[in-house]
Amino acid sequence: MNPLFRHIDNAVGMACRGVLYLTLTLVFVILSANVGLRYIAGTSLAFASELPELLFPWMIMAGVVLAAQHGSHIAVVILTQRMPPSVRRWVLAGGALGTAAMYIALACTAWPLAEIAADERTPILQVPGSVGVFCLMTGFVLLALVTLLRLPQIWACPAGDAPQPDEDAMAAPVTTAGAHP
Repeated sequence: MNPLFRHIDNAVGMACRGVLYLTLTLVFVILSANVGLRYIAGTSLAFASELPELLFPWMIMAGVVLAAQHGSHIAVVILTQRMPPSVRRWVLAGGALGTAAMYIALACTAWPLAEIAADERTPILQVPGSVGVFCLMTGFVLLALVTLLRLPQIWACPAGDAPQPDEDAMAAPVTTAGAHP
């Protein structure tokens, strides 16, 4: 992969991991504190139900982008596996371009929704409703970027095969104790 593309891809991954870790930690701490307060003091934090609802979409979109980066998203390959390598390369590249275009179209379509939702506010924290829509828009743009960054990999594969997912992202095979290879 081109060093510039790798740098951008790494930055996207680092940002998504940061969002994922931060949101997961905050949701856990808030919900744990609220449960503790209910049992100890018989009260709860007023914002304890609202803040996790605002953070959850960011956590999910960060995970989706990371899954796309590592090739762990759903892919249908039964048709492309039967194609000659020269045709397969064109089909996979065209599919990646089409996918990126759809993600950009979704991001553009969400913009008017963000403007409408900006007038709505959460009851306690008064956060605009557009925050959730901007989460989707950001995720769609990052998904398009990650897809486009994979194009050189698709094109460079000698047999025209799709690039393989990162081995770190794949789970190790499960074996049973005492099983023979």
